[in-house]
Amino acid sequence: MKRRDVNAVLLGSLAAAMASVIVQAPALAAGDKEKCYGISLAGQNDCKAGAGTTCAGTSTVDYQGNAWKLVPKGTCESVQLPDGRKGSLAELSRDLPKA
Repeated sequence: MKRRDVNAVLLGSLAAAMASVIVQAPALAAGDKEKCYGISLAGQNDCKAGAGTTCAGTSTVDYQGNAWKLVPKGTCESVQLPDGRKGSLAELSRDLPKA
């Protein structure tokens, strides 16, 4: 093989390896997190905020029970909030917007 061909093969292999790492990185990071309902301030949820909303940043009530944020895995239920509220791994029926 000519030097130019060897360099092209090496660069191609390097690019493929880097692409593999970049594609897998978000999946690894997401695996270390969990959805925690009822802990975000209004407009600061990561996604889902109940009926009539779309996604990130659409909650309208502080600690809205049907809106979630991603937190480090294993920490959700230990999140302490005002008035004795805690985070939950499941949707809550508390602190919902008034219809």
